[in-house]
Amino acid sequence: MSHTWDPDRYLTYADERGRPFVDLIARVAAADPRTVVDLGCGPGNLTALLADRWPGASVVGLDSSPEMIAKARGADSRVTFDVADLRRWTPAAPVDVLVSNATLQWVPGHLDLLPALVRAVAPGGWLAFQVPGNFGEPSHTIRDELAGEAPYAQHTAGVAVPISHDPAVYLDALAGLGCTVDAWETTYLHLLAGPDPVFTWVSGTGARPTLQALPDDLRPGFEAEFKRRLAAAYPEHAYGVVLPFRRIFVVTRVSG
Repeated sequence: MSHTWDPDRYLTYADERGRPFVDLIARVAAADPRTVVDLGCGPGNLTALLADRWPGASVVGLDSSPEMIAKARGADSRVTFDVADLRRWTPAAPVDVLVSNATLQWVPGHLDLLPALVRAVAPGGWLAFQVPGNFGEPSHTIRDELAGEAPYAQHTAGVAVPISHDPAVYLDALAGLGCTVDAWETTYLHLLAGPDPVFTWVSGTGARPTLQALPDDLRPGFEAEFKRRLAAAYPEHAYGVVLPFRRIFVVTRVSG
């Protein structure tokens, strides 16, 4: 079963989700790029930051989700948005800066895509991406465990789940392509508020395909138990609910 994205749900924690993007592009030292592309731009709110950073560039945001692009097209008139799948995308001409934020983890075997992404960048240009690296955390393992139980397992088998690699794996792959690579990781401690905040977070991203795969009569029970287990794993403090979130960053200079 294919899944769809809900831009409004995704934007619930827009500030927290946006911090890694800001940290990523801060390490891209492009001075005056002509073409900047955001692969997997989502609802477009962060793509607008690329137009702020490089006001003289032609900025394009691409995403495979029509729902996300529909939302993005109202985000910023300086950016051109369109539907495209990064697995098959090829630019008409190599671009100067290629950014992909929290997208590659949804592409199985995405290490195999790196040579094509490098070829899409002009010599001396930049490839920068960020992926979550928290798939061993309760926010993901609880979903996996619950989805594997009866009566849910027969409906959730084979649903899309995100996956990524450690920074050293990306560094090795890109250095092998002749690139100069800066790779690192950061764990953010997001303070969340509101009812069932961790569920709200994951239901807009990693858990969404699982939730959509469930029939209507089973989904409420799954959600209730998922919320209960998440609340136990992420207790509420006087200052909020802490969601530790590890992110993997890679900024690459393509050889000239």
